Amino acid sequence: MSTLTCPICQKPVPPRGENAAFPFCSKRCRAVDLGRWLGEEYRVPDRQADEQEDELPADSHPARQHGDA
Repeated sequence: MSTLTCPICQKPVPPRGENAAFPFCSKRCRAVDLGRWLGEEYRVPDRQADEQEDELPADSHPARQHGDA
């Protein structure tokens, strides 16, 4: 079994049964991670423009055609 490392400080992480802050090494690192989430430091990258070309514009609807009300 490999030893896990804390994603914040890279120290070894004790097993879940021995560590209430798992998967972090301490409550401090857990709080740092929460602060990063709340500060919006973690983000999902936006899709590239070429991946969005085949999507419909926001104001159009596929079920509605010209003349439908």
